[in-house]
Amino acid sequence: MELIFYGAAKTVTGSCFLINTGATKLMVDCGMFQGSKKIKERNYGDFPFDPTDIDFLILTHAHIDHSGLIPKLVKHGFEGQILSTGATFDLCSIMLPDSGYIQEMEIERKNRKLRRAGKPLLEPIYTSNDAYKSMKYFRTIDYGLMVSLNDCISARFIDAGHIMGSAIVELWIKEQNQTHKLVFTGDLGNFNQPIINDPNTVDEADFLFIESTYGNRLHDDDNRDKEEILYNIIKETFEKGGNVIIPAFAVERTQDLLYSLNNLIEKGKLKGVDIFVDSPLAISATEIFCRNIQYFDEETRIKYEVSGECPLFLPNLQFTRTAEESKQLNERKSGAIIISASGMCDAGRIKHHLKHNLWRQESTILFVGYQADGTLGRRILDGEKSVRIHGEEITVNARIENINGFSSHSDQRSLLDWVGKISNPPKKIFIVHGEEESSLALADKINQIFDIETVVPDYLESYLIKEDLNVEPVTIPEQLISKLTIEELRGYYKELIDKLDSMITDYIDEEKYNELYEKLRAIEKLAS
Repeated sequence: MELIFYGAAKTVTGSCFLINTGATKLMVDCGMFQGSKKIKERNYGDFPFDPTDIDFLILTHAHIDHSGLIPKLVKHGFEGQILSTGATFDLCSIMLPDSGYIQEMEIERKNRKLRRAGKPLLEPIYTSNDAYKSMKYFRTIDYGLMVSLNDCISARFIDAGHIMGSAIVELWIKEQNQTHKLVFTGDLGNFNQPIINDPNTVDEADFLFIESTYGNRLHDDDNRDKEEILYNIIKETFEKGGNVIIPAFAVERTQDLLYSLNNLIEKGKLKGVDIFVDSPLAISATEIFCRNIQYFDEETRIKYEVSGECPLFLPNLQFTRTAEESKQLNERKSGAIIISASGMCDAGRIKHHLKHNLWRQESTILFVGYQADGTLGRRILDGEKSVRIHGEEITVNARIENINGFSSHSDQRSLLDWVGKISNPPKKIFIVHGEEESSLALADKINQIFDIETVVPDYLESYLIKEDLNVEPVTIPEQLISKLTIEELRGYYKELIDKLDSMITDYIDEEKYNELYEKLRAIEKLAS
């Protein structure tokens, strides 16, 4: 059995893992790359595999960095089954067409400039129509239900506690009368969050693939205090005569914010405050949440049943669906809480609100979610004094705040606690979905605490699982090496040189030395 890491390897986005048993090719997630320009370049061009060869795609949840290239996969020939929970299907049915629409609009804007310059025009990665077509391949599965994909592979979803419908994937794969269990955490949720349940645990795994978004960090503000922190930020901003602008992911983060704002209203702390959700996708997602109370945790479900009203529909909440309504918000100089997407500020209506509020000392930009390296949100959070938005240089004068307590990802402590609850520990743990520093930090902690061997794979790297459950890396084919960036090639080259030096020092056998030497020759040939 071969494992290939086509995404979320030493980066947070682009989640995509392929399992090749020889008879079946099974993929877990097919996400879009987000962040820096060089990372986003991976979304364009051909896949580093043939989509027509994939038999099954298992989707852990609906976030675009896990689902966002599904329409492209179908567009290029995939005709297999896509397995997800019912809530993930519902959310993808609005998120994927929205993603296609955003790409169409972005390409249209770029093509206007290219057309005037007489240059070749661009095409979107996929369109909203491509996204709608991809939905017919989905097959929904309830939590806890064991399903057989074929005679050799079975799968089960359990609650990952990340967003509504998010799943930990358990896979049982039979090879030569042996059955191996692989577990993919997807994104593991933060504990004690409103609306959704805490992540489930697993009893055993031969091989674990665990996310590491916050693998080197702790959420420094306690979940119980986050509403008080939120209230104080709103109060102080309004006293200065400004607006509170909140970039938020349309799914889960927006709903968590609405829930907390509702709590503050019920406690009498926020009175007559104008709250706007300025994202058609977030509005549709909120409506889906309120139609799927079976996914709510017990506390939220009881609150819903007692009042008879969804706790996400709060007083003074206004949904701005049209572009014209959105533009009118930019005339508001004070007293507004504006929640808008995208959560990392790289697209969507949030960029307009930043453009009208970043330069104002009295306003606050409040981050409540992860900001990937290279995104506009990350640059603002890291303290850049000016940023470019829609071709205009904007000075950053606004107050910049960050509340980690709203994160829907487990931090390092929670990730380690989750691993510690596996009664029959894995033979090996693959650390994925994290920037390199974060993944390596979590790997080091797992080694120290549990004495379990860990692997932090590189992009396009592959591994063979042998009959004795030993795992060995496979040489990256030259056609895949050509898809690496210059920075990735340099890192890969350095790693191979270090391994060769170690072999020379330790007198490792000649066969392994020659294998690494051939890898180096392949990279040198490519570079020349």
